[in-house]
Amino acid sequence: MNYAIREVLVPAAEAEKAGKKLLRLNIGDPNKWDFETPEYFKQTLREAVDRVDNGYGDSQGELSLRQAIVDREKEKHGVTISTGDVYVTAGVSECINIMMGTFLEPGDEVLVPGPGYPSYAQYINFYEGRTVPYRQIEEEDWRPDMDMIRKRITNRTKAMILINPNNPTGAVYSEKDIKEFGDIAAEYEIPLISDEIYDKIVFDGNFHSASRLKPDVPRIILNGFSKVNLMPGWRMGYCYFMDESGLMDEIRTGMMKQFRARICPNVPCQAAAQASLQGPQDYIVDLNRKLKERADFCYKRLNEVPLISTRKAKGALYIFPKIDLQGTPWKNDKEFVFDLIKEEGVVFVHGSGFCEEFGQDHFRSVLLAPIPTLEEAFDKVEKFINRHT
Repeated sequence: MNYAIREVLVPAAEAEKAGKKLLRLNIGDPNKWDFETPEYFKQTLREAVDRVDNGYGDSQGELSLRQAIVDREKEKHGVTISTGDVYVTAGVSECINIMMGTFLEPGDEVLVPGPGYPSYAQYINFYEGRTVPYRQIEEEDWRPDMDMIRKRITNRTKAMILINPNNPTGAVYSEKDIKEFGDIAAEYEIPLISDEIYDKIVFDGNFHSASRLKPDVPRIILNGFSKVNLMPGWRMGYCYFMDESGLMDEIRTGMMKQFRARICPNVPCQAAAQASLQGPQDYIVDLNRKLKERADFCYKRLNEVPLISTRKAKGALYIFPKIDLQGTPWKNDKEFVFDLIKEEGVVFVHGSGFCEEFGQDHFRSVLLAPIPTLEEAFDKVEKFINRHT
């Protein structure tokens, strides 16, 4: 399986070489637009390089950062964990890799949201596991299909993945749905892996963390510093275990062995990550204000374009419109996206790259660009569609 988010860079590079101006709405990197890493994060990093000995650090992550994570999770979600429950990683991607390498034997299954962030499927496939998608119901604002989740559990199911707020749909799950995920995890004794990297980027509704579920739910919560904390290139993430039953004791042991094998996370960047948790958080208010304005604009403008319809994004950095391809020259969403790049230079990601079963006939756009850039891009999309239909 290809990583669709960067797969589109191949036709984009060809279009740019041919002289097209590119509007890159494919990657969820706030720093490529008008969002800036707060200065006190950067200053902390500069000082850390001089202050620390620049040698190896703790394989689990520096204790001071893990304590800051414990304190921040308590403040955000009311969750009580210890520093021993927290593992610092090189972004959430490293955590996904190490988790899947620990959880899976060939043929094991993992339930993933469809559509969902493609790194999960990539690593499941890499370790010869089987990705089992569950539908998110577009007509119900991308609510997870809980009946399908139950029907797709087998004796090979090793974990359930939950991405909330969701990438790529922009959905924010209800408290009722989160509780039902917890009920299923407890009933079947299947670990719930909740990716909450966008937990503070919510502009419509309330965020409900899986960390608030009942103690009998075995779960791992994933989070990181790339999105909310505006430091994607610094590759800082973390996970923490909540597992009173001890169901995942062997998983913790196996993951820790791999954390030791990779030596340690970046030590100076951990100091900056700690500062980002303990310092002023007012920049998040501005981040959400700008993203909500852009999400509202995307929702209104995209629904005005022929053949396109979309649900409103309620969180994260993305919107996931549907394209009616019936009677058009394009056989699938990938053809539509690649031709759009070639002819207009507008770079989206094809929906089938997020799930072959439930992502087809869609595309993902980021919300991050200023409104004039989004307006220019969607005007080009409308011109492109009108030219071909």
